[in-house]
Amino acid sequence: MLSSTYLTRASDFFPPSLPPPLDKLPTMKMLLLLVALLSAASAAPPTCYSRVLSLSKEITEAFRELQTSTAVDSCVGTLPRLYLDIHNYCVLAKLRDFVAYPGCDRVPEVNELKEKARSLYTILISYCRRDLVFLTDDCNALEIPISPPIEHSITES
Repeated sequence: MLSSTYLTRASDFFPPSLPPPLDKLPTMKMLLLLVALLSAASAAPPTCYSRVLSLSKEITEAFRELQTSTAVDSCVGTLPRLYLDIHNYCVLAKLRDFVAYPGCDRVPEVNELKEKARSLYTILISYCRRDLVFLTDDCNALEIPISPPIEHSITES
């Protein structure tokens, strides 16, 4: 005859070295655990397009800062323009020309910029070759970038 206390305690099921069952944890701890797990997992990996777009913006901004900086070598003014639009097929030739430009090899900032441009070129021609769609092949558009629209404020008395 079995007694009513047969295997009714948690210690009968779990040795003392194991953690308590999850249903014994407070609800708040479960929610925190769930939030931590969800935040640790990335929602989606970056796509080729998003990586190329962010790298091209980073390179364009770094070039702009380099051009306006007074602390760099005077040879920076002789560098070819570097405005990048990844929707323009001519961006490949633009990157190739910039990386191959012989001037300013002694300036570390320029070498770093050339390395980023080389990396972007490699991503465009190999990893993302089939994923990208070029909307134009207007090389002049990369020489004279379109400036963002100027916001006009209306102040009438």
